[in-house]
Amino acid sequence: MKVFQWLCFNLLLSSSLLVVVMGGVDPYSEALLSLKSEIIDEYSSLEDWFVPSGGKPSGEVYSCSWSGVKCNKNSTIVIGLNLSLMNLGGVLSGRQFSVFPELSDLNISYNSFSGQLPVGIFDLTSLRSLDISRNNFSGSFPGGVSGLPNLVVLDAFSNSFSGPLPVEISKLEHLKVLNLAGSYFDGPIPSEYGSFKSLEFLHLAGNFLTGEIPPELGKLKTVTHMEIGYNSYEGSIPWQLGNMSELQYLDIAGANLSGSIPKELSNLTKLQSLFLFRNRITGLLPWEFNKIIPLTNLDLSDNQITGPIPESFAELKNLRLLSLFFNEMNGTVPERIAVLPSLDTLFLWNNFFSGSLPQTLGRNSKLRWLDVSTNSFSGSIPPDICTGGVLFKLILFSNHFSGSLSPSLSNCSSLVRLRLEDNSFSGEIPLKFSHFPEITYVDLSRNKFSGGIPIDMSQASKLQYFNISNNPELGGMIPAQTWSSPLLQNLSASSCNISGDIPPFQSCKSFTVIELHTNYLSGTIPKSISNCQALQSVILSNNDLAGQIPEELASLSDLAVLDLSHNNLTGPIPAKFGKSSSLVLLNVSFNDLSGSIPSEKALRSMDRSSYTGNSNLCGAPLKPCSMAILGNKSTGKLILVLLLCAAVAVLISASVLWIIHLGKRTNRQWKMVSFTGLPQFTANDVLRSFDSNEAPWPPPPPASAVLPTGITVLVKKIEWDPKKMKIVSEFITRLGDARHGNLIRVLGFCHNSHTAYIFYDYLPNGNLGEKISAQRDWAAKYRIILGIAKGLCFLHHDCFPTIPHGDLRSSNIVFDDNMEPHLAEFGFKHLTQLTKDSVPSTRFRKETDQFNDVIKEEVYMDIYSFGEIILEILSNGRLTNAGVGIQSKPRDVLVREIYKDNEAASSNVAVQEEIKVVLEVALLCTRSRPSDRPSMEDALKLLSRFKPQSKKLKPES
Repeated sequence: MKVFQWLCFNLLLSSSLLVVVMGGVDPYSEALLSLKSEIIDEYSSLEDWFVPSGGKPSGEVYSCSWSGVKCNKNSTIVIGLNLSLMNLGGVLSGRQFSVFPELSDLNISYNSFSGQLPVGIFDLTSLRSLDISRNNFSGSFPGGVSGLPNLVVLDAFSNSFSGPLPVEISKLEHLKVLNLAGSYFDGPIPSEYGSFKSLEFLHLAGNFLTGEIPPELGKLKTVTHMEIGYNSYEGSIPWQLGNMSELQYLDIAGANLSGSIPKELSNLTKLQSLFLFRNRITGLLPWEFNKIIPLTNLDLSDNQITGPIPESFAELKNLRLLSLFFNEMNGTVPERIAVLPSLDTLFLWNNFFSGSLPQTLGRNSKLRWLDVSTNSFSGSIPPDICTGGVLFKLILFSNHFSGSLSPSLSNCSSLVRLRLEDNSFSGEIPLKFSHFPEITYVDLSRNKFSGGIPIDMSQASKLQYFNISNNPELGGMIPAQTWSSPLLQNLSASSCNISGDIPPFQSCKSFTVIELHTNYLSGTIPKSISNCQALQSVILSNNDLAGQIPEELASLSDLAVLDLSHNNLTGPIPAKFGKSSSLVLLNVSFNDLSGSIPSEKALRSMDRSSYTGNSNLCGAPLKPCSMAILGNKSTGKLILVLLLCAAVAVLISASVLWIIHLGKRTNRQWKMVSFTGLPQFTANDVLRSFDSNEAPWPPPPPASAVLPTGITVLVKKIEWDPKKMKIVSEFITRLGDARHGNLIRVLGFCHNSHTAYIFYDYLPNGNLGEKISAQRDWAAKYRIILGIAKGLCFLHHDCFPTIPHGDLRSSNIVFDDNMEPHLAEFGFKHLTQLTKDSVPSTRFRKETDQFNDVIKEEVYMDIYSFGEIILEILSNGRLTNAGVGIQSKPRDVLVREIYKDNEAASSNVAVQEEIKVVLEVALLCTRSRPSDRPSMEDALKLLSRFKPQSKKLKPES
């Protein structure tokens, strides 16, 4: 009790002293202490904002010594307040600002202030600079800003303002800097914004602005820097912008602009940077641009521009960046472009250019990055491409380049990335890998190289990816040093006519992918492969490998894909594979394996095609192993014949009964085809089962039905022309053979000459569309996205021919008991097209070009739909069918919204980075041009780079 009384007394004494002290506080300090009381200061950035005991000399201001406070020389007037980067938050009332009539600078940027911008700020009548950028102020921009007649700088970048742009700002005659970018302002740009008298910097990008760009902006004779892109305007670029005589920087990227580039822009003779990328601009490039002599950066990529590169561009002697990719341009690259002395980046990819590259390219400038991929260029690589000594990316894939590689390429010691795939290069590979200390990525696949894999490849100390596949003339053997590459993760050397043994695996700790299929490799698989503990995918199919499958392969904890098919392997399948928690695909078909397939679920649930072609292999999903107890071969054969005869007799009897039974219902004969996972029912069994169900037969698909053993299946009905029966049933069989942990299983189908009922696994745990708004942590969302990607990647890249999903949407993603996603309805759209004869009636032959085009288009749509589903998941269903529309949204605004949807606090940088990567994949997948989208294989690689930073999930069963 005494302690409590003592505390109360001291508290009362302290309060009394505080009142006394506060009684002598100057108005400035008192106002700032009041402001402090409204601020959330978790990191005590304002801990020195207090009134010390003892007081100050008469007339001086206490707060002049406080953090962020600036006073005049006599410390009698507060003239500046800078609270930038102090981790402050809260909602400001603004009532204190009337005390500071002499304040000339107010900076509260890089904090977390929220709510409405306080109108009291406009009482600071002497204010010259107001910086409220990078906060979270919301609502309309309040009226009253014209009460700041001396304002020179107004920076409100990256907030959450909404509503129209404030017209009143145009009355500020002394304003030089106006930055309202990165919020949610909507509506048109006010035409009054063309009346600024002193404005030099105008930034309105990254909002939701619409309407046409007002031609009145052309009257801004003092503006040197204008960014108004990343909005969604209508119409074209006003030609009047060519009157902005002082303009040095113009950015209207990602703004939905159409029409052609007005030649009047060539009057901007002080312009240094012009960014018009990611619009819908058409027409030719203006020849007159050669008048813009200072032009340094020109980016017109991702449009619909046609025609050639004007020869006049060779007069732009200051040009460093020329970016024209993702257009519809053609013709050849002018020879004089190579003479430009400052050119360091040339992007021409995804166009229709042809002819040779200028042979002097790289000789006259320090070229850093050249990407001309996916065109029709021919000829050789310019011999002086590396003369400048700084080339770090050389990207030439998917063209018609030919001939031998110049030995001078080995002088490109600065190279980080080299992509020459899908051309017609030939001869030995002259690259000296010891000369490439920085290179990480080399792709030489799909060419005509010879002379074997370079022996010194392992000397490239930072090399992570090396692909030389589909060089049928390469030959040679795998160099023993290959596995000692210190950082190599992916080695692909398939279809290269490589022979000899696989060398022992040493120092291969970084390898994740080894692809050596379709060669002439012989000998055994080295047991030392156990040293490669990071391996995720091993594909050695279509070789001449012999001996047993090493048990050491099963010890690789991350191994997900193992394809050893079409070899001469013998012995049993190691039992340890059954205990692998990571193995998703195992293919050992067409070898000489024997014994029983291990009984674990992981192996028995693999598709039957994974084991076929091994006559002495038995066990589910192949034939039972019980025949082995029947004695010697002669006895076994006799018993086998007797059993077959008995089976035939039973089958004939069952068929007669079936026909009699069905004769009462229909004059059409029904047949039953069962896949792995469905007992071997007859059609009669199924029909009888439906007879016993309360549901009518045939059921109204899609519906669930209970089959003879009590299992519940999903039933879908299709109808076909009898002439189409063979092609359609073949395709259904392919769907039944497609087995993956993230696909719903097709169990079988019952059909007659006109109708089929297809049976699928029935997963009653709901679909993603029903649960899209459910609260999930980041790890759960990532798991769902990754599962969808794996299933789709399997359909696109591991099924031959490819099976497009055709109808990928959230309602076709269903969950099992562990909330693992499974793709439903895959291939069904294409199946119905086959029944309607809307695609060629071929037996899936690759030579049918029309068929390939249909498949290709559907695959592109799958990828697009996958991107949309990612956006749905990231936004908890807020972004539905966002698609191309999301591309024009400012990236920083979009990222901020997604962080908010996922409650990704700024303190958790790792989660934010992961979300950002997944969002980037979504944006890549939803690009407007199909050929610009990544393959599902590439998308999965991007998504698999990290493990989600969140609480541990329930382990899969």
